[in-house]
Amino acid sequence: MSSFDFVAALLLLAAILGIVNHRYLHLPRTIALMAGSLILSVIVIFVDRSVDVVELREWWEDLVASTDLPHVFLDGLLAFMLFAGSLHVDMDSLSAQKWTVLSLATLGVLLATALYGFGIWLVFARTVPLPWCFALGALLAPTDPIAVGGLLKDAGLPPGLLAVVSGESLFNDGVAVVVFAAALGWANGQTTTAAAIGLDLLIQGGGGCALGLATGYLAYRALRLANEPALELTITLALVTVTYSVAAALHVSGPLAVVVAGLLTGHRSTRFAMTKISREQVILFWDLMDELLNAVLFLLIGFALLSVEISYALLVAAGAGIALALVTRLISVAVPAMLVHARRLP
Repeated sequence: MSSFDFVAALLLLAAILGIVNHRYLHLPRTIALMAGSLILSVIVIFVDRSVDVVELREWWEDLVASTDLPHVFLDGLLAFMLFAGSLHVDMDSLSAQKWTVLSLATLGVLLATALYGFGIWLVFARTVPLPWCFALGALLAPTDPIAVGGLLKDAGLPPGLLAVVSGESLFNDGVAVVVFAAALGWANGQTTTAAAIGLDLLIQGGGGCALGLATGYLAYRALRLANEPALELTITLALVTVTYSVAAALHVSGPLAVVVAGLLTGHRSTRFAMTKISREQVILFWDLMDELLNAVLFLLIGFALLSVEISYALLVAAGAGIALALVTRLISVAVPAMLVHARRLP
């Protein structure tokens, strides 16, 4: 199966599951897609084990290896999804909650990484080296901005709370990437210090934000010169791809750069550099892009079950890991929130 055939199959499944959910289940669309793909994964595993001539799991593993899905997602789809999600964030509400968002995206990520790393190390009965447990903790510490955006669209939350949840989910990736790189280096025998991690955070995070501001402003000036919806849409596409590519070349945070560029575009460019028709068409395009990429992502999350060798010990560890993740998330949100609240007290 070619990459084109694979994408076609995913979109067909997304359409079928979407219709079933719309007509009968009425679940949040992303949850329905992931649940549907999980059910299909279980069916594939059952058929694969029951019928000797069918080797569906081996076919899936070969497909993942040949298409290099992690690379396609991280170096391709992620930039578009983050930009689409950041376009709709209310900058006024985000600015009012900036200290809460900053504390959750920094201290919250560090705390979640440490708590989950130590906790899962104990769950694995200390058979897995602690540095690898910290690397896993860094992977799970940031909330997924794509999932958060998909689930909160119709949640009806107050603007302040919505800004905190959305803002944290968009900004915490940059911190988590640096922490993960440090943990991975530690696991591979490299030495690192807290000062080195802090410097990496400053360079990658600060550099990514500065780059996003620069490219977002240039796109704003370009949009003021254009007066055609198709051209303005092309400018926003160029903004996403160029920002992410330049960030990779400069070794700064691509996710943060794209998020800042998207926030600037949504707050300023759509208001002051586009006509009403252009604004509606650009927002509609990025909403459609967000829906399609979300559908593909959540289907892939469900199909990831096909790459896992299921056993009783694994199910126990997974259950304990999920419970630990929930507790860790509670603590890593409560502590920064209390510190920010205490700072605001007279």
